[in-house]
Amino acid sequence: MQYFEDIEVGATASFGRYEVTREEVVAFAERYDPQPFHLSDEAAAQTHFGRLSASGWHTCGMTMAMVVANLKAHRQAGLGSPGLDELRWLKPVYPGDTLRCETEILDKRASQSRPEMGSYRSRMKVLNQDDVVVMTFVSIGLIATRPIA
Repeated sequence: MQYFEDIEVGATASFGRYEVTREEVVAFAERYDPQPFHLSDEAAAQTHFGRLSASGWHTCGMTMAMVVANLKAHRQAGLGSPGLDELRWLKPVYPGDTLRCETEILDKRASQSRPEMGSYRSRMKVLNQDDVVVMTFVSIGLIATRPIA
């Protein structure tokens, strides 16, 4: 199990593989972000996107799926997150793209009021198959401290 004490400032990681499908882009948009350029090839062709593109919020969801899979694979003692900062959608995500993540630990802090936990901040980059950064944000993670034996 990976605990707060195991988090190293400056550590980097690459992980994930998410294949973006047209069906998923449209289904997400129909339910949560029904703007024409997320729903229709014809409407999207009339915009700066040029073709059907995923919602930025869908890109966040796909990224979260990769993050959770990575946390499970590394058996992190995660306790959720109070949020994120500096979310930027830099380039469109299109059906047919394959996304992956790169992250760097920026800092960590032991909780003053809850000795059983700490937090850390990490810079997340989401890249497509051409290594183009499509989204960035700074994540704040809560994590358990190592139990006292």
